Amino acid sequence: MRRRRFISGLAGAGAGLGLASTSGGPAAAVPVTAGRPRTGPHDWQAVPAPECTPAALLLDVAAAGPGLAWAVGEEGRNGATRGTPVALRWDGTAWTRTSAGSGAPLHSVAAAPDGTAWAVGGNRLLSWDGQAWQEADFPGRGASGTSLTGVTTGPRGHVWLSGRNSDGCVLLHGHRGRWTWVDRPPSGTTATPSGVTRTPCGDVWVYGVGIVARWNGDAWTELPGYQGLRASVTGLLPVADDDLWLIGYDYGVGGPPGKPPGVLLLHGDGSTWESAPTRPFGVGMLTGIVGDAQGQPDRISGWDFWDQNRAHYLRWENGTWVSERGPAAETPVLIHSLAGVPGSPGAYWAAGMTTSSPYPPAQVRIER
Repeated sequence: MRRRRFISGLAGAGAGLGLASTSGGPAAAVPVTAGRPRTGPHDWQAVPAPECTPAALLLDVAAAGPGLAWAVGEEGRNGATRGTPVALRWDGTAWTRTSAGSGAPLHSVAAAPDGTAWAVGGNRLLSWDGQAWQEADFPGRGASGTSLTGVTTGPRGHVWLSGRNSDGCVLLHGHRGRWTWVDRPPSGTTATPSGVTRTPCGDVWVYGVGIVARWNGDAWTELPGYQGLRASVTGLLPVADDDLWLIGYDYGVGGPPGKPPGVLLLHGDGSTWESAPTRPFGVGMLTGIVGDAQGQPDRISGWDFWDQNRAHYLRWENGTWVSERGPAAETPVLIHSLAGVPGSPGAYWAAGMTTSSPYPPAQVRIER
């Protein structure tokens, strides 16, 4: 497919934004991608994981290949009282604990095919040295106003981190031990991205509530950002410059205590966003999205308020998203992250926790 470029001149969150409701009104049509084969359902299975200190949750997972993967999060959390970092490693046979030191919990991890990996959390950056996690230095580490939110890897040792520093930069680039903050987007947006992703063509995207922007190595292109008042954006899949998927959840305005959020699935054409159908999955969260080896839509993970004892996935099939369930469990299942396995088409890791909120007795949950 010939690469398509965005309509130029879109700067700043909300410019030209058009949104359809995620909870009511007619569902927007989802364009069919010509020539995409029927992917078929995936036989999800639970995988044993080490017991952690309650409440424990995995927030991200990444794989270097079939025999090597990492998952990170926190343990010992109790509601708003944060816990300590937890890090697991898959060696092709089992998941085992690895030491992630002390400090802020980890909430993003990325892997490269050469077996290297990076993890971030708050003001922490860790690198995997082949045996253990090591603290890595970067510009602004420990400074007020600096935080890291996401990480992705590129070829030949390139690493990209989303976050924010005191100068308003939102993207940090690393290569062979040298780290440089990319100039901030021209709009001067004050939004902090929740994550970062890299496309097969090499573009790097940062995304979050109020910010969706592409760095092509030379300049920024900014898109309208989703402006939910009580929303969280958890993933972005840029298929092409005018074909993007944005996921998350949105509590909306008002409602009783304990009101569940509505799933957020938006399709963008480079200038506007439209809500895409997720029926019968409407109340809950979408938490992870992956493409196939060509960067085309593949799977989405989520938590279904009406079916809490099994994970709810969405599968791209014949130009639309269709429901797919994980294995039934004796506890609630909340999947926080989804990752494909390089070199194994149709293989995935999904990681999360065994309750719907971060309180004891939650334990980590892994499916594949």
